[in-house]
Amino acid sequence: CLTTLKNDYGEIGADLEVTHHSEFISQLIKEKKINPDNTIDEDITFHDACYVGRHHGEYDAPREVLQSVLSKDANIVEMERNKEQSFCCGAGGGNMWYEIKSGKRINVERFEEAIDTGVKKVATSCNFCMIMMEDARKVTGQDESMEVFDIAELVAERL
Repeated sequence: CLTTLKNDYGEIGADLEVTHHSEFISQLIKEKKINPDNTIDEDITFHDACYVGRHHGEYDAPREVLQSVLSKDANIVEMERNKEQSFCCGAGGGNMWYEIKSGKRINVERFEEAIDTGVKKVATSCNFCMIMMEDARKVTGQDESMEVFDIAELVAERL
């Protein structure tokens, strides 16, 4: 949606101001218009969505939002591949609709990178990435031990 509204529609003459929700929430926090409680006391990892990161160039705002809900004892634990080098969850390439006959699904490979961080919480800033991470959580048998969130959800729960 972000890329379509911001870039693709612009190519056909639409002049729209488009802001990703992570940028909007980050700005609200900086301007003290919202003040989420920083009550998450466990480390968390963050999955960079391709369209927010590589296609839109936004890496800081989602992390600023995430940091705002973490206690002083909790940290963002980066996956090995993050920011500009992040690994796609598979949704952007339409992999949520493909039946992979051999090998590992992209979302499972990415979720295993989250598991490798040793944390029990994964956050993202894209609804499609969240779907892919949730699917991988079930496929990998992490239903009970790992949680997947959108950063907006984490903020909303703490207002």
